Amino acid sequence: MSETTFAKGLEGVIAGESGICKVDGEQGRLYYYGYSIQDLAAHASYEEVAYLLLYGKLPNKSQLSDFSVRMRESRDLKPPIVQMIRGFPRQSHPMELLQSTVNFLSGYIDHKIEHSPTCNCRQTLHQIAQLPSVITAFHRFRNGKDFVPPKKHLSHGANFLWQLNGVEPDKEDGDIMDTCLVLHAEHSFNASTFTARVVASSLSSCYCSISAAIGSLFGSLHGGANEKVMAMVKEIGSVENVRPWMEKALSEKRKVMGMGHRVYKAKDPRAIVMEEFLKALSKKYGDTRKLDILKEIELVFREKMEEKGKPIYPNVDFFSGAVYSLLGIPSNLYTPIFAMARASGWLSHILEQRSDNRLFRPKALYTGDIDRKWPPIEERE
Repeated sequence: MSETTFAKGLEGVIAGESGICKVDGEQGRLYYYGYSIQDLAAHASYEEVAYLLLYGKLPNKSQLSDFSVRMRESRDLKPPIVQMIRGFPRQSHPMELLQSTVNFLSGYIDHKIEHSPTCNCRQTLHQIAQLPSVITAFHRFRNGKDFVPPKKHLSHGANFLWQLNGVEPDKEDGDIMDTCLVLHAEHSFNASTFTARVVASSLSSCYCSISAAIGSLFGSLHGGANEKVMAMVKEIGSVENVRPWMEKALSEKRKVMGMGHRVYKAKDPRAIVMEEFLKALSKKYGDTRKLDILKEIELVFREKMEEKGKPIYPNVDFFSGAVYSLLGIPSNLYTPIFAMARASGWLSHILEQRSDNRLFRPKALYTGDIDRKWPPIEERE
C-alpha cells in the first residue's frame, strides 16, 4: 500500500486477524466462534456465551456450572467501591461512572495484574460480573434508594433487573433480559472493541483496556442509538404522525435513528430477535404503542429508501430501547447495558490481542505545511 492511500475511518481496512466473531453484512448473519446468533439467542444463557467468548469453546455441563458459580460469586461490590459510587456526582451520566469504576475495580482484586496472555482475568471476572452491580447501584443512589445486593440463583440478566428494581422478575422477563445481553455481547472490530485492542496492544491491563472501550462506546456515533430511537418515538407520538414526520425529517436530511448499519446490508439478525421480544412484551403488558409506531417507521422509511434505490433495514438498536422500556429500565441506562453485555466480548478480544501481540502504530497521511519560516513574536498576528 502506498503512503498516499488511506481509508477514512479505516473503512474496509483489515486491521488484524480474529477468530472470535464473524459479521456477514451481505447476508445479515452474525457468529460468535462459529455459532450463529440465532442459535445462541435460542439456546444459550449469557454466562454460557461469556464462557464461549473467553475460552473459545462451549462449556460442558460441569464447566458451565463452575463458571456460573464464579460469575455469581463475583457480582457483589466491596464496601470501598460502593462508597465510591455513592459519592460520584449524581448529575453525571452513568457511562462516566462506569468508566471510572472499572479502573477502580482493579485495586480490589485478589490476584496480581499481569500484562500477558496468562493474566488471570478469566478467573476473577470482575470486569464482567460486577458491571451490573455498578450500574444499578448508581441508578438507585441517584434516586435516593439503597443498594440491592445480587442474588446468586438468578441469571445475569434477571439479576440485573432484580438489582435495578428490588423486585425479582418473572422467568419470561429475566430470560428476555439475559438474551438481550447475549445479542450485544460481541460484534467484531467495532469502535469500542478496536479501542480495547489498541490499548491492550501496548500491554496495558485489561481494566484500562475496558475502561477505554467504555469511553469509545459513550460516543454518540457508537452507543446510545436505542436511547435516541425512543426519543424519536416520543416525538412522533402516534402511528398517524409517522408518515408526515418521516417526510419532514427526510426533507431536512435528519438521520432516522435505528435504521441502517455500517456493515449490514440486510436486516440485522439481532433486530429480528429483538422484534420478537418486543411483540411478546407488548402483548404481555397490553401496550403496543411503541411497537406499532416502530413498525410504521420501518415500513415508511423502507418505502422512501426503495424509491431512491437504497434499501435500508433496522439494526439492533431500533427495537431494543422499546424492549428495555417495557422491562422498566430508564433510557439513560441503555448504553450502560450495552457496555455490561459487551464486556465479555471486549475481554475476549483483549486476550486474543495479547496472544500474538504487535503494538498498533498506523501511519498518518500528513496534509499540513512544511519548513515554515519562524516569525518573531512581535510579528505574529
